[in-house]
Amino acid sequence: MAIPPSDRWLPKLVLSPTLAASLLFVYGFILITIALSFTESRLLPNWEWAGLERYDELFDNERFWVSAKNLAIFGSLFIGISLVVGLLMAILLDQKIRGEGFLRAIYLYPMALSFIVTGNAWKWLLNPGLGLERIVQQWGWTSFTFDWLVNPDRAIYTVVIAGVWQSSGFAMALFLAGLRGVDSEIIKAAQVDGASLPTIYRRIIIPSLRPVFFSVTLILAHIAIKSFDLVMALTGGGPGTSSDVPAIFMYQFSFTRGQLGVGAASAVMMLMTIVAVMVPLMYAEARSGRDR
Repeated sequence: MAIPPSDRWLPKLVLSPTLAASLLFVYGFILITIALSFTESRLLPNWEWAGLERYDELFDNERFWVSAKNLAIFGSLFIGISLVVGLLMAILLDQKIRGEGFLRAIYLYPMALSFIVTGNAWKWLLNPGLGLERIVQQWGWTSFTFDWLVNPDRAIYTVVIAGVWQSSGFAMALFLAGLRGVDSEIIKAAQVDGASLPTIYRRIIIPSLRPVFFSVTLILAHIAIKSFDLVMALTGGGPGTSSDVPAIFMYQFSFTRGQLGVGAASAVMMLMTIVAVMVPLMYAEARSGRDR
C-alpha cells in the first residue's frame, strides 16, 4: 500500500522546530565561542583576528592549570567512586530484600536535588565550626578535626564527597536496570554447576553490564567536566583557587574579569576534553558491539 504524502512530511514538519533550535542554540553558539577564542574580545565581543594569542594567554595562566588539575582529581575520583558505590547498591537491591522500594527511593532522592542545594547542605555539614567536626567534638572526641572545607590541600575532595553522594543513586538505578535484564537461566545454570554468588557476579553478571558501564561513565564524565554550581555553592573555588575548576575559570574570565577571548578559549578546551573522553569510549563500545 502506498504511503500517503502527508505521512512522509508530517513527522519532518513536527521535528523541524526542535532541530532548528538545536542547530542554532547548541551548535551555533559552539561555533561562535570557537570564533571568539581567536579574536581580540575583552569586555565585549571584538571580531578583530588575534590568532592563537588568547590560547597563549590561557596556557600561560597558572590558575588555568590549577583548575585543570582539580578537574582531573575530581573527575577521576567522582566517576570511579560513583561507579563502585552505585554498583554495590544495585547488587544489594538485586537480592530482593525487604523494603527494596523504600531503599531505592532513599538512594535516588539526592538526584532530585539541585547541585546548589547539595553544595549548601554539605557546606554546612563540613563546616568545622558548625557541622561534623563540632558534633563529634561535642560527643567527647575533642581532638577530632575535619577541616577539609577550609584546607587548600583538601578542599577539592569535599566536592568529590558531595558529588558522589548526589550521583551514586543515579548510577545505582542504571545498574539495577541492567542487573534485572540479565538472563536468569544463565545464573541458574551457573548455580547448578556449583558457582558461588560472588563468582557469578564477578564472572557472569558484571561483565554483561558493559553497556551500562559505558552509559554511566559517559554521563558522569559529562557532569564532572561541566561542574560549576556544586563547586560554587560548596567552596566557591576556594580557599583561594585551590578548588577551582575550568567551568568557574571560564565564567569568571568571561563575565567578571573582562577577558572574553580567554574565557572562550577555556570553553573550547573544555569542549576538547569532552570530545577526548567521549570519542574513545564510543569507539571502544562500537568495537565491542561488532565483536559480540
